[in-house]
Amino acid sequence: MKISYNWLGKYLTEQIEPGKLSEILTSIGLEVESLEQYENFKGGLKGLVVGEVIKCAPHPNADKLKLTEVDINGELLQIVCGAPNVAAGQKVVVAPVGVTIYPINGEPVTMKVAKIRGVESFGMICAEDEIGLNNNHEGILILPGGTKPGTKVAELFEAYSDWVYEIGLTPNRMDAMSHIGVAKDVCAWLSYHHNKTAKPKLPFDEKIEIIDNKNEFEAIVENKEDCKRYSALVLKNVKVETSPAWLQNFLKAIGQRPVNNIVDITNFVLHETGQPLHAFNADALTSKKVVIKNLAESTAFKTLDEVERKLSGNDLMICNNNEPVCIAGVFGGIGSSVTGETKNIFLESAWFNPSSIRATSLKHGLRTEAAIRFEKGVDISGTVTSLKRAAQLIQKIAGGEISGDVIDIYPSPVEKKQIVLKYSYLKKLSGKQYEPSPVKKIFSALEFDILQENETEIKVAAPLSKADISIPADLVEEVVRIDGLNNIEIPRTITITPSVQENDLREKLKEKLSQLFIGLGFNEIITNSITNSKHFTENVLSQSVRLLNNLSADLDIMRPSMLETGLEVLAYNINRKNNNLLFFETGKVYKHENGQYAETEKICFWISGKKQNTGWKHQNNDADYFTAKGMVSSVLNSINIKSISYSESQQSETGTFQSVINNKSELGKVLLVDNTLLHKFSIKQSVIFVELDINNLLVAAAKEQILYTEIAQFPVVERDLSLLMDKKIMFRHVEFSLKQLKMKLLEGFSLFDIYEGDKIDNNKKSFAINFKFINKEKTLTDAEVEAEMKTIKDKLVTDFNAEIRS
Repeated sequence: MKISYNWLGKYLTEQIEPGKLSEILTSIGLEVESLEQYENFKGGLKGLVVGEVIKCAPHPNADKLKLTEVDINGELLQIVCGAPNVAAGQKVVVAPVGVTIYPINGEPVTMKVAKIRGVESFGMICAEDEIGLNNNHEGILILPGGTKPGTKVAELFEAYSDWVYEIGLTPNRMDAMSHIGVAKDVCAWLSYHHNKTAKPKLPFDEKIEIIDNKNEFEAIVENKEDCKRYSALVLKNVKVETSPAWLQNFLKAIGQRPVNNIVDITNFVLHETGQPLHAFNADALTSKKVVIKNLAESTAFKTLDEVERKLSGNDLMICNNNEPVCIAGVFGGIGSSVTGETKNIFLESAWFNPSSIRATSLKHGLRTEAAIRFEKGVDISGTVTSLKRAAQLIQKIAGGEISGDVIDIYPSPVEKKQIVLKYSYLKKLSGKQYEPSPVKKIFSALEFDILQENETEIKVAAPLSKADISIPADLVEEVVRIDGLNNIEIPRTITITPSVQENDLREKLKEKLSQLFIGLGFNEIITNSITNSKHFTENVLSQSVRLLNNLSADLDIMRPSMLETGLEVLAYNINRKNNNLLFFETGKVYKHENGQYAETEKICFWISGKKQNTGWKHQNNDADYFTAKGMVSSVLNSINIKSISYSESQQSETGTFQSVINNKSELGKVLLVDNTLLHKFSIKQSVIFVELDINNLLVAAAKEQILYTEIAQFPVVERDLSLLMDKKIMFRHVEFSLKQLKMKLLEGFSLFDIYEGDKIDNNKKSFAINFKFINKEKTLTDAEVEAEMKTIKDKLVTDFNAEIRS
């Protein structure tokens, strides 16, 4: 939010230097993010003076140049000029040596003595664009003949300078979204720290002159929930024209574009008081009946930007009887706008429901200044005050008379919230011991009503402008920020009460998994849990959690899967030639099914590109599906989940996957991402995605006992076995079969080769398996090992009709 220093100063009791004011604003919770000087003419026209061209002759060495003598209040300057329209007797703008000019299209230029075609030139006669007035560069600027030489140009063109604060306003501080709101806080700070009463100088005058007590217009509020107060009045015979310089300067300083005096006044009052207003061309409201209501779904309405919009049934509308003329609190309509021909004004000031305004604003993509304030909550008690302020300014600047009484529909006045603050709670939360007297002083300065007080507590009623004040903690914040956060002493000792978290094991598991992935060469990523619905199919979206008030069209859904957000990161890296990627992330996915919402925590990883960088010791092979499965086994084994298996391959909308199983419980899945999905992200290399469920991992890891045994004193005996079997048989089937034997001497086994080729039958494949045997009590004999191997061979022949090759 932008605040003008000059504008703010109108309401302060004393002048404060801009830098000091910046410190005060930050200390009271209105953090100043930047302080920049504003000038309506860059450079402020400093040093430029009016000159009179005394002589103008051709340049002796250039056909298109003129040699002039210019009088600047008694001092004659020789200036070489190339403008075609320069002539003796003219009053012109002169930039003498040492003066800097700021052209609209170009860099600043400081005048120096220059020799142009052999003749010295002591300055410059300026064109309009060269001093920042406009883009005209057809010739030099010729001033009225009566202008006195030596006059400062800044005085002729009313140069204006200001300081502009960019304040990082927190969402709860709707009371400070105006110059008067900020002034009230600054005055409260001055009252407390300077030990004096400093009240803002408010411009309001409740008395207005009315030419006729009879109201020509009638206002009807049908939706009383979304419009709890509606105020309006009518001004006749106004003159719509350009705003005066002071009004334009204030608005331009804070980044607002002047339109005309009526619209500019409504914008001025909005930034002055925080109350949005809207001016209608009263003659366009032909029914003389203004109705605040909702219209039918998909009703067409053309807004001020000449865009036809389809209204929602939830959009609150201002209607000319049944004809919509304005989206309430958001944007006006083209048919009732104020133009140069407008003579009569219907001026509106209202309180609209923040939730309704925000939903409408986001739906139509209209983030107007009015909507931003209404959605945070404006002061419902200030609608008439701001309305009268605007009417008085219109009368002063645009003329006109107020016709009829002020319309004010306010059937259920809002009561101020009453809150009790115990001083013991204030000390507990703030860390500082406050006496009752300064606390009372702060609340009084902030316009709280003091209802009751004693040695232990104070009871106050919060002003309606501070809609965020509702609990004692809010009152603590008010006291602390006016006193100043820097005034709270840091204790010499800090005591900490240790606590045992309920999810301690979960956090330890997540930390260990993260360390394991880092050890495997992965990089951790953090992606947004809000993502774009266009990444997902209708089947997935039917069970997804959509956002009602999304901040962006690209972020409209809580992610149903972490796959897609990770693919965005992969695509970003691949597009920058970072092709060999190992990423992991811990996060949540969201689902909405049968009226119930659910969120599940996952740890996922993505593999794409080469297994390792090229080196003389190894080949540079692509990572594949089996690479991912190997990493799953390694990670799960490290958290004591040793018994895992994989389901049959299945097909989904995102690719081919297998479920990771432990004791009939699904821990997650390994997915080879489908090329169609990869193409959506412009990824041209394969991606393997693994998703593991944190809850299921936690349960599985807790079931496994950790046993310690002595290191074997006797050697391990190894045997290799090659067997031929049907091509459809997977190694996991063989693995499951062998584990059923429960052989005491079998330490373990692993697959080290698979062969399919022209040397064996097309319907066959060969597995080569390494077996390790050990007896922890003695050295194994060949006979014992061969007996074990015979049992294994018999099992494989029986279960798979395997042909033993070696």
